[in-house]
Amino acid sequence: MRVFLLYLVSLIFIILNWHLGKNIYEWAFYDILFYVILPLTAAYLLGFKPNKLGFKIGKREGYIWAFALFIATLPLSIYASRIESFRSFYPIFSYSSWGDFIFKELLIGAIMFAHEAFYRGILLFSLAEKNEWLGILLQNIPYTLIHIGKPTLEIPYSFIAGIIFAKMDLKSESFLPSFLLHWIGAVAFDVLCII
Repeated sequence: MRVFLLYLVSLIFIILNWHLGKNIYEWAFYDILFYVILPLTAAYLLGFKPNKLGFKIGKREGYIWAFALFIATLPLSIYASRIESFRSFYPIFSYSSWGDFIFKELLIGAIMFAHEAFYRGILLFSLAEKNEWLGILLQNIPYTLIHIGKPTLEIPYSFIAGIIFAKMDLKSESFLPSFLLHWIGAVAFDVLCII
């Protein structure tokens, strides 16, 4: 019962966070609030321990898989960075110098951490405790839906990535491998879109 209660409360956090923030600073703030602080507090009050929700270093094999997936998807990123719909959308922030670019990529890191902590941490690990594939699907559906409004090809890609990330994180017992893969992949893609 507490698993599904956490899931329902988490869906409310997704709705409350939907389209909040007018700039990257506000996006980072709201994502950390609605995807980490509030859900982790709710999970704790429902009796979940953070380390059981993927908030730990985890097993080394997850990081090896993350690195391998980054290398394997690099050609796809290079190809997608040449598509106009992606080039006109990314990076999602304006910047005035390379220093400003790096600072804003760190904020992207905070956003990616919040997303992975929420979807592949709090939602996935709590649900997978009862049923692994149910957990993978129930975290992946809202994760895919939040990509609506981005370039169209990103929606099916995010669905497939969400399943792969979830399997990798469950084996690692941590959401950190998918966080690192997601963030480093996003930084690399931004650079590719610029150059």
